[in-house]
Amino acid sequence: MSELSRRSGVPVPTIKFYLREGLLRPGRATASNQAEYEEEHLRRLRLVRALITLGGLSVAATREILEAVGEPLGRYETLGVTHYALRSPVAAVPEGDDTDGSAAEVERLVERMGWTVTEQSPLRGALAAGLRALREVGADYGAEELVPYAELAAATARLDLDQLAGIEDRIDIAERALVLTVLMEPVLATLRRMAQENEAALRYAGQDGGAGG
Repeated sequence: MSELSRRSGVPVPTIKFYLREGLLRPGRATASNQAEYEEEHLRRLRLVRALITLGGLSVAATREILEAVGEPLGRYETLGVTHYALRSPVAAVPEGDDTDGSAAEVERLVERMGWTVTEQSPLRGALAAGLRALREVGADYGAEELVPYAELAAATARLDLDQLAGIEDRIDIAERALVLTVLMEPVLATLRRMAQENEAALRYAGQDGGAGG
């Protein structure tokens, strides 16, 4: 176990916790207080660690994903289970609460883009909550205003899923989905701000009241 801890970077007490919770299967016993662990344990441990520490999932939600990747599911189902288990960017608008029409705008956007997003997707309610927050501060975004952003998101999604080409192992697929969803989001947000700074310099630098150039 000490070697598994060293190679994974996960402390021994944490590994023991994962074993007790059934998130990691026991190693092959070689003595009364020793067990042998394989590469499969290392891969599984890294996925569990990523789900809990990076994805912010509970033990129960993590177990749900692990059970799913252990089933004979295709890429679509594996990605769906992983994405739906992850926390939404914002707290979703409760189902049936559409007093300001935000949920209706989300529905119009999905139809306009021709997207396949299930009715059960928590991201529908999360997007509605984001639109509601914008509306409350006077930025009224509807489906039409979101289309250019949705088109950029679609292009990003194509780049993301291109990286799954040739990957067949379900654990690898789930792990890559976590990387693309959790770790890439702050990178993409930072790139956007850098691009905004550059665009502002191109448009406004040197103008009255702007930064000198």
